[in-house]
Amino acid sequence: MSQVRGRFAPSPTGRMHLGNLRSALLGWLHARAAHGRFLLRIEDLDRARCKPRHVEDLLRDLEWLGLDWDEQPLFQSQRDGLYRDAQAKLEREGRVYPCFCTRAEIARAASAPHGLSDEGPRYPGTCARLTREQISERARARAPAYRFRASPGEVRFVDGLQGPYSQDVDAVVGDFVVRRNDGVASYQLAVVVDDAATDITHVLRGDDLISSTPRQLQLYAALGLRAPDFLHVPLVLGEDGKRLAKREGAFALAELRERGVAPERVLGLLAAWSGWGAGGPMTLAELVHRFRPERLPRAPVVAGEAALQEALGLG
Repeated sequence: MSQVRGRFAPSPTGRMHLGNLRSALLGWLHARAAHGRFLLRIEDLDRARCKPRHVEDLLRDLEWLGLDWDEQPLFQSQRDGLYRDAQAKLEREGRVYPCFCTRAEIARAASAPHGLSDEGPRYPGTCARLTREQISERARARAPAYRFRASPGEVRFVDGLQGPYSQDVDAVVGDFVVRRNDGVASYQLAVVVDDAATDITHVLRGDDLISSTPRQLQLYAALGLRAPDFLHVPLVLGEDGKRLAKREGAFALAELRERGVAPERVLGLLAAWSGWGAGGPMTLAELVHRFRPERLPRAPVVAGEAALQEALGLG
């Protein structure tokens, strides 16, 4: 059996909160419990929001909690050559084409009410069959994005936690962006290229990303790359139903550290959210020993404010 290789791939757009940290911890535990390797990749393609100080804070938070990584961290902002090589391969095979549509134009053209994804309304294929002359003319007025021609039919895979999952990418999303019109590679393309290039065998991430997996599987197939196994973990929500990492006033790890909260208390809380432990302090060694992927919850975890305060010794 090949060695397990997992990763944590945060975007450094702000302070790391407990919801983000839970994903990092579970990925780390999955790799370490299998005597595998754990990689860190900084997804900093959004230059406007990703700041060097956030990277420094992120590394400090992981080190304080004891989460280490193997090999040098990768920065997506330094890997555009790889993404362009992948795009060029897709273009040679006729799987990518330039698109000059604005978001407003796509919204006006969308006619199928069920065709809505995290990318917005289903792309109706407006630019899918432009002639060379039309492309040249439109390029004089607007830089194009590039879209991948989605294959019709269900894309099926078995998630390591959620079980069988399927989606007709063509029907739900349509042809999807692999490079934005500002020249930046899309998340879908970058994550596929990077996971394949670093031989990632298992991707453990939040289940808010499960619907993007069929798009990524189509890219893996089109590029002739081996896809990893996926485990999508339900999110941690506040009592208001909002994702904990996105809530105003959610607990940032730096804040907890500054208030003198011990890392073992944070680990114990994250363990309780993940299916084992009663919320008391725990060490990483204990968590590695107890970790079982099959025991992870299948439903969102609701984190009440009072329980958080108590578990962290702030009540």
